Amino acid sequence: MSPGIAVSEARLALGKQKPVFVRAALFSVVIGVLMLAPSFYMLEVYDRVLNSRSMTTLAMLTLLLAVVYVVLEVVQWARQCVLRQAAEGFDVALGSRVYEAVFLANLHGARAIGQRSLRDFATVRDFICSPVMAGLMDIPMALLLIGVIFYIDQVLGWFGLASALIQGVITFFNKRSAQAPLAKANMLSNHARTFVDASLKNGEVVQAMGMSEGVRQRWLGMQKELLSQQALASDRAGVFTALSKYVQLVSSSLMLGLGAWLLLGEHFSGTPGLILMASILAGRALAPLVQVIVGWRKVVDSREALARLEELLMKVPAAVPGLSLPAPQGRLTLEHVTARPPGIGPSAKPVLRNVSLELPPGKMLAVIGPSASGKSSLTHLLVGIWPCLGGTVRLDGVDVFTWNKRELGPHVGFLPQEVALFEGTIAQNIARFGELDYDKIETAGKITGLHAYILGLPMGYDTSVGDDGMALSGGMRQRVGLARAIYGSPRLVVLDEPDANLDESGDAALANALQALRAKGATVVAVTHRKNLLAMADLMLLLVDGDPKAFGPPAAVLNALKPPKQAQAGARRLSYSSVITTSSGGGSAPMGSR
Repeated sequence: MSPGIAVSEARLALGKQKPVFVRAALFSVVIGVLMLAPSFYMLEVYDRVLNSRSMTTLAMLTLLLAVVYVVLEVVQWARQCVLRQAAEGFDVALGSRVYEAVFLANLHGARAIGQRSLRDFATVRDFICSPVMAGLMDIPMALLLIGVIFYIDQVLGWFGLASALIQGVITFFNKRSAQAPLAKANMLSNHARTFVDASLKNGEVVQAMGMSEGVRQRWLGMQKELLSQQALASDRAGVFTALSKYVQLVSSSLMLGLGAWLLLGEHFSGTPGLILMASILAGRALAPLVQVIVGWRKVVDSREALARLEELLMKVPAAVPGLSLPAPQGRLTLEHVTARPPGIGPSAKPVLRNVSLELPPGKMLAVIGPSASGKSSLTHLLVGIWPCLGGTVRLDGVDVFTWNKRELGPHVGFLPQEVALFEGTIAQNIARFGELDYDKIETAGKITGLHAYILGLPMGYDTSVGDDGMALSGGMRQRVGLARAIYGSPRLVVLDEPDANLDESGDAALANALQALRAKGATVVAVTHRKNLLAMADLMLLLVDGDPKAFGPPAAVLNALKPPKQAQAGARRLSYSSVITTSSGGGSAPMGSR
């Protein structure tokens, strides 16, 4: 996608609301006209009522003014509703696209962009229906009021126009002076929020190892710098805001004094009421400008947020829908795959190099190797989370990275090293937050040995797992994650250290689940070092430092791990015991392999 097209996505979403903005503009015109009512009322009172001394005329004028005020409030309320409709339309037009882009940016290493983009989207949406937006829409009518002053007297009109220009100059310098500290303050705010989120997520580690004071001081340092930038921007904006209010007050009074001077010098042929009317109109004309100046920070924030949204949408283009593909059978093929984690520099060393293999449907592949050998990276490639730097991962001949994940996802099961459950019920997590099919949910629960445990809970499958699954033990989270992976009989199941946090009953349930998957013809890839799971594998892959050292039947690969009878002195050897553990040994190989 070209930059021009990508940048236009946010603008296009705003452009779709053009009819709504036009209606809001029409309401602004009506509001501007109704704003003249107090001036005409005053003019009529001074020029007609006081001269005729008619109480009936005064009563009728007052009643008419009261009705106009009611209509004015209704129209202002209607305009606010229309602007809110525009904000909701913008949300509907772009919200799903932004969420998808944020999600993909996070997966592909652009976490910093993704974290702030949802807040940026909310900033733009909220600005559309803000009072500052209404003030911007009132500025054309403010210029119309100045035109009315010109009609009353050209000298008064030029004075009103000069006052408006002075307000414009103040707005320009206000924006220019506050722009740099505001931008830096926003950046620091994002960094501080990210740091707090990380410290809260790892609160147990922080508390256990006495890191709370160091973390607190780090956050306080961020806050101090943030507050200093905000104070600098606020001080600069405060000076211009005060100056703007001063110009507004002085302009109204000087307009009255100028009119009196013109009248006394016989340079004004109108009545004294017109002079008062011009003074009031001048104040009305300057009011929207003052409102915009006071809320200029919101204008700057929304413009910066919109620019960042455009940057996100340009870096993460929308997926082009392809032809619908049939459900896969499970034939997995890797063709000279080389990869490194997304988001790191091009000079970084690949974590996988030239991996090639083929796994027929219904077979199980065990992946072994020492820590940091690229095993977890391989799992990310197999399910299409990461792109390949070179080569291709294919499922039934189709590149899994480019395959539409909404189509492919139901046929794939994935259990990462760090099992992530989401706020909701056990049933919702197992069903992947799709339609709740309790027959399939219970089937997955029975296969993983969870069914009896879940039925013993107060709410059964409708029991909440808590935030990040914290209501469950580590072993139960692992088994719920496994049930989610096998839900709906997927054709490809990728498990990364599935036996972590499992006791003997959990190991038995895992073995039963793998047997059930193979019986249904699913292709299974498991990163493991447990003998009981390795014994179930049809094929085995040995990775060392990102290189495939051996691939084939388990017996042949395990035999290759045995040290030769005559080893060269000082040569580095990979021993059998360094990569294989027993299920009763109380643990698995070191986690965190990338």
